[in-house]
Amino acid sequence: MTGLELDPVLLSRLQFAFTISFHIIFPAFTIGLASWLAVVEGLYLKTGRQVYQDIYMMWIKIFAVCFGMGVVSGVVLSYQIGTNWSVFSDKVGNVIGPLLGYEVLTAFFLEASFLGIMLFGWGRVSQKMHFASTVIVAIGTIISAFWILSANSWMQTPQGFEIGADGILYPTNWLEVIFNPSFPVRFFHMLTAAYLTTAFVVSGVSAFYLWRKVHIEHARVMFAMAMLIAVFVAPVQLLIGHAHGENTLHHQPIKVAAMEGNWEQGADKPLYLFGIPNEENESTDYGVTIPGGASWILTGSTDGIIPGLKDVPKDERPPVSAVFWSFRVMVGIGMAMIFTGIIAVILFFKKRLFESRKFQLWCMAMTPSGFIAVLAGWFVTEIGRQPFIVYGVLKTSESISPVIAEQIFLSLLIFIVVYTVIFGAGSYYILKLIAKGPLQSRQAEGYYQHGHENIAPLIASDRSGGA
Repeated sequence: MTGLELDPVLLSRLQFAFTISFHIIFPAFTIGLASWLAVVEGLYLKTGRQVYQDIYMMWIKIFAVCFGMGVVSGVVLSYQIGTNWSVFSDKVGNVIGPLLGYEVLTAFFLEASFLGIMLFGWGRVSQKMHFASTVIVAIGTIISAFWILSANSWMQTPQGFEIGADGILYPTNWLEVIFNPSFPVRFFHMLTAAYLTTAFVVSGVSAFYLWRKVHIEHARVMFAMAMLIAVFVAPVQLLIGHAHGENTLHHQPIKVAAMEGNWEQGADKPLYLFGIPNEENESTDYGVTIPGGASWILTGSTDGIIPGLKDVPKDERPPVSAVFWSFRVMVGIGMAMIFTGIIAVILFFKKRLFESRKFQLWCMAMTPSGFIAVLAGWFVTEIGRQPFIVYGVLKTSESISPVIAEQIFLSLLIFIVVYTVIFGAGSYYILKLIAKGPLQSRQAEGYYQHGHENIAPLIASDRSGGA
């Protein structure tokens, strides 16, 4: 966009980036939250402890709001693909369309069928049936991630297709399409990211309760469960992320070059902790580096060859600064999560896990870290693929509909306003639910199931034994 001239390709990309950034934070949370709720309900069935039911009743409401906002924001993406990216739909629809259709048939219908029981069936169906519904919804979210990640991974590492004489892509091997080279590692990378996102939201909320000395019993249970995930899953995510980096080095070398801020191909390449990529001078200025670090991390040896951005023409390079900094935000947050797990272990053995005020403040500050890391990782993945929409096959500039730039700009402004209002209201309601806490959720559930005349004993018991 220069002066008053509007670029329809850039605007279409910005519009899709805006809407998908809003959308992805909800599945990233609900995938992990659904599995966590299944564990909480399973513990309730095994132990019969009221605290697990209280926790479930509180977080199921938050899950319902996030699930609804995820569905609404996801529908918009489908329309955008048809309106702004019709050429992409025409050329790639034979491959991508069935994958998205499988997601609806195998995952969304499964989730929708049992979601009602999960949300409203407590006390109306048997405990085992309700638990089964929660587990099925959790499995449905994972299956949904499977198909979405398969489709997106195919766009990163396409295989199992041929290009017809009409320029349209036709699938030749569905197993190769679904299980494309980058899919397995990206699928598990996303799942662990979702579990960590949920863990740090739960830890932040429970740390807030511990800080204010309210809902102590519930907060201790939630905090302990969240820290267990941080202790074990965060290091696993580091290993998966490393495998992802090696996979990207093999299949998308220029993306790795942008991630590392490396311009010249060669061995013994430094790892930039910080720096300022200068695309005009083709250099990374003011770098704080570890000599040979990039070569060693990516290849296992300082003699390993690292690709450079100069390996391809300028018009085939991604926006370097956005990829470079997004990658460092993602990795930095990942290391902070591992650090959190280490501190939790130390405090546990010192018997101060639930008493350390500084650690509670730290966990509250880390509450949004999972969302930020997911978005940063998504920016690395999608921006780093540019200028291609299907890597090495179809360019983004060749995929756009014949749309008017001013109309895209206007619709983008409308999206910003509408999303701010709707999702702002949803976020406000979630914060209100958190402020009320698990005890009030039990009172509301008792009122809903048993009627007004039976609520007084519940309130009395909460006041006598609660926060």
